[in-house]
Amino acid sequence: MGSLSLLVRGLAACSVALALIAASSLVEAKTVKIRVQSVIPAKADEVTMLKEFAKDVSELTNGELQIEVLPAGAVVGVKETLEAVDKGLVEGGFAWTHYWSGYHPAAMLFGSPVAGAGVGIDNIAFISWFLYGGGKELYDQLWKEMGMNIKGFMLQPVGPEALGWFKEPINSMADFRKYRFRTPPGIPGQTYRDIGVAAVAMGGGDILPALEKGVIDAAEWCCPKPDLVFGFHKILKHYYLQGLHQVVVNADIYINGDVYNSLSDHQKKALEVAANASLIKSLGYRIYENGKALKELTENHGVQLHDTPSDYFKEYMEAAKATLEKNAAENAFFKEVWDSQKAFAEVAVPFWAGAQMSNASLGMAYAKSKAK
Repeated sequence: MGSLSLLVRGLAACSVALALIAASSLVEAKTVKIRVQSVIPAKADEVTMLKEFAKDVSELTNGELQIEVLPAGAVVGVKETLEAVDKGLVEGGFAWTHYWSGYHPAAMLFGSPVAGAGVGIDNIAFISWFLYGGGKELYDQLWKEMGMNIKGFMLQPVGPEALGWFKEPINSMADFRKYRFRTPPGIPGQTYRDIGVAAVAMGGGDILPALEKGVIDAAEWCCPKPDLVFGFHKILKHYYLQGLHQVVVNADIYINGDVYNSLSDHQKKALEVAANASLIKSLGYRIYENGKALKELTENHGVQLHDTPSDYFKEYMEAAKATLEKNAAENAFFKEVWDSQKAFAEVAVPFWAGAQMSNASLGMAYAKSKAK
């Protein structure tokens, strides 16, 4: 009995030790940190929403998957962000996918389909195409077309973005062409050049210094809240809300493919669920924040709100369509994505545009009643 008792105690001790080792390994295996370098300053609303996404991911995984948001330039330069993620120098990145149009022109159709892809797709219809019209599958294919070892998630659809800020009122395209105008990079900016605007592409952090030094005379960035945070109203006072260059624009998260593939199925699902939640949360956040900011700009900072000249819409739309057709003729994958958006729009846009007419009429009636 003594020998048996010792054997039992020995086996029990071994079992406890093995259990402790397994538990320790399990804790280590469960804790994964993904550093995500943003391309914009930490104070931006996009970073606020990115951190909310990170919090959702952590809670959905009981803390197993942690996303640490790094400021622009923390590991590599802003322009090197995507390549750094591809090479694993940093586990993740955060930017607008049209920033990478130099790697593949179809990036624009996911990050900022110029003039609503030329087929009337707004920011809400874009989500419908992405989730249910084949967009997500094409988005996954984009990284393969680029040769990038990346898994991307769309997080923050915004739009339509404001036309921008000017020193003086513009009453026509002839007035617009007098200004050196900051635009986003890629096809949306190129389309301005195609209609004779002296468009200058530059990063967000360079815009205000360029305005102060007279390098540019007018600029666009996003919408009332981000524009207020940037401080455009300190230099320019004439603001135009209606623009076509970025009717839809999305900020996305990019994760190194090897890092993503190493995650458990549950962790991958948490990223997907949190990303889909972010799509609607960011829309809701923007509506209220932009409304508060527009009120602040016009009531407390002397900003004058104007309607965009009517000839802008015709000229920009025609140039955007020509650019889209040119890229589709030159690149098979671009054509595949654009054909998908056109097929979606043929079915969905007539309904959605008609429904939005009711929404817009309802809202404008209220706005006019408050203006009296």
